[in-house]
Amino acid sequence: MTSYVSKFDREPGLAPEARFPVVALASSAGGLNALFQVLGPLPADLPAAVLVAQHQQPDRPSRLPQLLDARTPLTVRAARDGDTMEKGTVLVTPPGYHLLVVSDNRIGLIGVGERALPPRPTADMMLATLAVTCGPRALAVVLTGVGTDAQSGTRAITCCGGRALAQDEATSVHFGMPGAAISTGEVDKVLPLTEIAKEIQTYATALNEEQPGSGCEAS
Repeated sequence: MTSYVSKFDREPGLAPEARFPVVALASSAGGLNALFQVLGPLPADLPAAVLVAQHQQPDRPSRLPQLLDARTPLTVRAARDGDTMEKGTVLVTPPGYHLLVVSDNRIGLIGVGERALPPRPTADMMLATLAVTCGPRALAVVLTGVGTDAQSGTRAITCCGGRALAQDEATSVHFGMPGAAISTGEVDKVLPLTEIAKEIQTYATALNEEQPGSGCEAS
């Protein structure tokens, strides 16, 4: 049987310095302000890549990357199919697409289609693919939002050796997504919105120093 290979060249045997942490932020209703408060305090030299899945209407232009870029020292831009993840860079899933982590340090985008059901983009798909490609280098952060998106993804992240944070109910505009993640029993810390950036920076720094291998087998 021929094994599956993505359309992007996989990069096996990455040098240890390339195995940096990846932080994935999932949000929905109320997420814009939450993303401002999480990304705003993070330093430009954050030793981690950041991915964002914020639910958006697929048929409307989005200024989310520009809005976030104006509020954080990190580099922020809309994700493009085949992008390489980099330290200090935030890749925002564009409307009308789902983001997949397709290899140790590369992402891909797939269109959701006009009849695709919400949530769009789905955090579960982003987190599950991040889990199996980056294993213990992954940190999921579930922010305010309606529904249960990111619940299965949280399980995937911790199953493969990563960690998960969730916003607490008191600071969430909508507690659906964080509450669903917390209900798995797999969330490491439940934090007020104002404390999440500090926890990300602390954890990313520690992970970067450890430089673990990639994939679930390294957990």
